[in-house]
Amino acid sequence: MYAITIREPGDPDVLEWAEVADPRPGPGEVLLEVAASAVNRADLLQRQGHYPPPPGASEILGLECSGTVAELGEGVQGWSVGDEVCALLAGGGYAEKVVVPAGQLLPVPGEVELLAAAALPEVACTVWANVVMHAKLTEGEVLLVHGGAGGIGTHAIQVGKALGATVAVTAGSDERLESCRQLGADIAINYKEKDFVEVLRKETGGANVILDNMGASYLGRNVDALAADGRLVIIGMQGGVKGELNVGALLGKRASVFAAGLRFRPLDQKAAIVGDVRARLWPLVEEGSVKPIVGQVVPMAETASAHRILEEGSVFGKVLLAAKS
Repeated sequence: MYAITIREPGDPDVLEWAEVADPRPGPGEVLLEVAASAVNRADLLQRQGHYPPPPGASEILGLECSGTVAELGEGVQGWSVGDEVCALLAGGGYAEKVVVPAGQLLPVPGEVELLAAAALPEVACTVWANVVMHAKLTEGEVLLVHGGAGGIGTHAIQVGKALGATVAVTAGSDERLESCRQLGADIAINYKEKDFVEVLRKETGGANVILDNMGASYLGRNVDALAADGRLVIIGMQGGVKGELNVGALLGKRASVFAAGLRFRPLDQKAAIVGDVRARLWPLVEEGSVKPIVGQVVPMAETASAHRILEEGSVFGKVLLAAKS
């Protein structure tokens, strides 16, 4: 098969479409013929040599994909050859074929096209695990989403609205904020022009849940933006890894700070998240309340250009890689 390989750590030009050995499914695994994968910021870090895959995972980039079941490993039940699925991966999605644990498969929901389904698994599992399963966002609460125009952000807006929350977002341009409003965002904040803490306090009194991709640089301000009993969930480090935390402010608000990734979780935890996503989120996708937001589709052989697109930060939603031209 062909897959994207990394010649050496570096800029997008180190990515090459090359022939590699076909993967084979082991017990409890499924082999997929890949229709599409999606570009995530973790892929950019791995390409640069900063984010190696978990032990035993494929060295090939790609944390999610859609495709067709081609072969079942020993002991796999509930799936058949020919099923159209999408999958959460620890790696391997930038390829014509990939092996995935059966517990990380999801059926392509409702009227969603197979290609577009590649935009769902990583964002769905990330948002659902953190905002719903951990932070327990409920109807009537306020959700603040940083990076509202990205893949995670566009999904989180829709999930928040589907659950009956008031959704606030930050983004870096009025055009991107308008697109967030069209997805359902109630409060749209240009972080280059306004202080999101002041806006949240004025408009809502504070956020009950904050989904943060920035990390250290936003830590103090995020705590300031929380309402009483608020929950700050950190899923990214785009603003650095070390920050100062005012424990007094946390105590005063009875607030909590939680940080969690998805890629390095044990298989049983991933399967539990995927199972909850299928049971509770997938019906919202099937009814159209939550949709995959695809900003651009690029042939997988041209992955270098797709990485540049994501690095430029101008795309709204997800960048997909089509395995077949």
